[in-house]
Amino acid sequence: MRLKKSFQLALNILLHSRLRSWLTIIGIIIGIGAVVSIVSISQGAQQGLEEQLGGLGADILTITPGFSQAQGSSGGFQRGAPGDSDKESSSSDEQKNLTAKDILILKNINNVKYVMGEVSDKGDLTYLSKTATLSIKGVNVLTWEEITTEEISEGRFLGTGDIYSVVLGGNIISSTFEDGIPLNSKVTIEGKSFKVVGILESGNIIYMPIAVARANFEDIGNEAFDNIYVKIEDVEIADTTVEDIAEKLMLSRGILDDKDKDFTVTNPADKQEMIQESLSSMTLFLTAIAAISLLVGAVGIANTMFTSVIEKTREIGIMKAIGAKNKDILLIFLFNAGLIGFVGGIGGIIVGAFGSGLIGSMSSTGGMTGKMFGNTALTPGLLIGALFFSVIIGMVAGVIPAYNASKMSPVDALRYE
Repeated sequence: MRLKKSFQLALNILLHSRLRSWLTIIGIIIGIGAVVSIVSISQGAQQGLEEQLGGLGADILTITPGFSQAQGSSGGFQRGAPGDSDKESSSSDEQKNLTAKDILILKNINNVKYVMGEVSDKGDLTYLSKTATLSIKGVNVLTWEEITTEEISEGRFLGTGDIYSVVLGGNIISSTFEDGIPLNSKVTIEGKSFKVVGILESGNIIYMPIAVARANFEDIGNEAFDNIYVKIEDVEIADTTVEDIAEKLMLSRGILDDKDKDFTVTNPADKQEMIQESLSSMTLFLTAIAAISLLVGAVGIANTMFTSVIEKTREIGIMKAIGAKNKDILLIFLFNAGLIGFVGGIGGIIVGAFGSGLIGSMSSTGGMTGKMFGNTALTPGLLIGALFFSVIIGMVAGVIPAYNASKMSPVDALRYE
């Protein structure tokens, strides 16, 4: 019996047992749909993570005041320009212990290319009749453009000739001031007039020259920094550079024991590795849950195949009586099981694509987590793999029923009532 004829007979069995077959197919659709959704969201989250942490700058290290502070966080270093964080740093002299002396020491360490200190506070920005309280960052205009990972949407970065000039995060324009703040317009910050010389693509931070920030905000002070950012030349030896920085700063501060450290050096690669491990564990857990649905679907296929074999017992006897061989009967029922898996796989891909898109749209609410899980990655490899896996599951589940059918005695099959 030709393969084509075996396939046609298998398709005929599927079409004439639609209710039972579709109940089984639904189980496969749910399982494959769950797997496709989970894997696509996981791959999208991985891509989003790489984009987000790539935006942090793998070559930028962060030094923050306080040792215990960074053990529980990344030092407030989020996507965008260094210091692009809504978290307000403490301004007390005890905690704000990073000084110009630290910057001088950092500049003399191997592999260090640029060093920039940053100060921060909050203030009221007023444009026309609307006022909003926003985070304000004072940056060194000589090195900010070299260290920041943000991109300018309009205008330019702060320059050496800027005094009462600011650069605004893009989200301030798009969300906080929905009517917009035009480039080169005047805004009022804590009673002082500033010119908007640049607008970034994202962020909710106001950036101004550090000297102006110190002069106009009492909480900032005249000497200490909230954060210091270090841009390194070779990312491959970032860990060694972190150790050198810690060693030199401890020596400068007269600290002999690690437990007495009053600063923390943060490497973005450490944060990336930690998040990736958590993401991989979560994906594995969710995939295992989805696999249970596939197992249920496989049991359903096996049950359907056993029932089909019983229903087609007389037909099997007739086919064998007119010359059909064992392998022909085996192929018919294997094709039937494979077709169930194939149809279920197609449906599962459609459901999975829709589900992952729906979850992604619900997750894209902003912030690092939202941007990560708001991405989905329905790659051709994933879709082809899911379909192939579904067919294989169907055929494996149908092996035993198909084998039993092929071994039937023609005489016994013809006598079956």
